[in-house]
Amino acid sequence: MTLFLSLLLSGAQAQETVDIGVLKDSDVQVVQKLLYPKTGRAEFGLHLGYMPFDFATKTPNAQVSVQLHSSETLSFGAVVGAGYGFASRTYRELEGPQYGIAYYAYRYLGSALVGAEWAPIYGKNSLSHRQVVHHDLYGALRAGATLESSLIPTGGVSRLALGPTVSPAVGARIWMSDGTALRLEVRDDIQLQRRALTSTWAVKQNVNVTLGYTVLTGKSE
Repeated sequence: MTLFLSLLLSGAQAQETVDIGVLKDSDVQVVQKLLYPKTGRAEFGLHLGYMPFDFATKTPNAQVSVQLHSSETLSFGAVVGAGYGFASRTYRELEGPQYGIAYYAYRYLGSALVGAEWAPIYGKNSLSHRQVVHHDLYGALRAGATLESSLIPTGGVSRLALGPTVSPAVGARIWMSDGTALRLEVRDDIQLQRRALTSTWAVKQNVNVTLGYTVLTGKSE
C-alpha cells in the first residue's frame, strides 16, 4: 500500500513539472495599467519659478499653464508668466564706486509661450515600502515672446524689449491623486532681443526652474 501511494504521488509531481526552456530578455514584457491616465483631459497649473543663472539678475516669477492631452504621450498647451529681475550682488558691485561699470543688462518682466509636450516615460517608485509614487517624464518645445527692461537708463528711449522666444524644457509630473499633480520643470528661454541703447540685436537666455501644482479635469476611466 505504501509503495502504491509513493508511485501515485511521484506521478502527480511529474505531471505538474513543465519545461518551458530558456527565456530571452526579448521574450519578457511587463505591462502595467496606467493608474492615472491623461488622454482627453485638460490640465491647469500654477507654478512658482526662479532664474538663478544670470550673473546680472536673480528673478523670482510665477507661471500659469494649461495643457490639453490628446494622448498619454502627446499634449499641447500654453504658459504665461510674469516676474521681476532684481540686480544681483555681482551687478551692484560692478556699478558701485569701486568699479563704476554700467553693464548693459536686461531684467525679465513676462512671457507667453505655446507648444507641445511629449511624455514617453511613465513609472512608479516605492517610498520606504509604504507608498507608491506614480510619475511621468516629459520634454517640451514652446515658442512665443518675452518682455524685458533695461537695468540702466536708455537716454529717453524705451527701456522695454519684446523679443521672439524659443523655449526647450524637460520636466517630471508626480501624481498626488487622480486629479492633482506636482510638476518640476527646467526650461531655457532663448530670445532674440533688440536693445535700444546700442541699436543692436542680442541673444538672451533665461533658465527657469519651476515647481507647480496642477489640476486635471474629468476622471480617468
